[in-house]
Amino acid sequence: MLFALLFFLIAAHALMDYSLQNDSMAVCKCPKSTSPIAVSVPWYYWLTSHALLHGAAVGVIFHWMKFDWNVVAALALAETVIHWFTDYGKCEKWYSLHVDQAIHIICKIVWWSLAASEVVKPIGA
Repeated sequence: MLFALLFFLIAAHALMDYSLQNDSMAVCKCPKSTSPIAVSVPWYYWLTSHALLHGAAVGVIFHWMKFDWNVVAALALAETVIHWFTDYGKCEKWYSLHVDQAIHIICKIVWWSLAASEVVKPIGA
């Protein structure tokens, strides 16, 4: 089960950051975006929506793997907040796309390691 958890966390990240993130969101989530769409919808709406989707994906996976709702909510919130600030830093060019992606994957490894070390456990475990 543990390797499946890590696989699905990383796969969900790939899905959310690449397959399901459209061009508008990728561009408009940055504060300095010059896209005409960014004029009508503030950048922080785009960035917050993007981060919430990542948090939801982590939450869904942990719920699917039978973790308690408190664990699901805590990890989903942590993912949302960290993803928001990580992408903000990338948008501000504080670091490269490669660093951004490394931070995201490290987060998934941290969430997974909480389960692997049994800091958080599935219901009934």
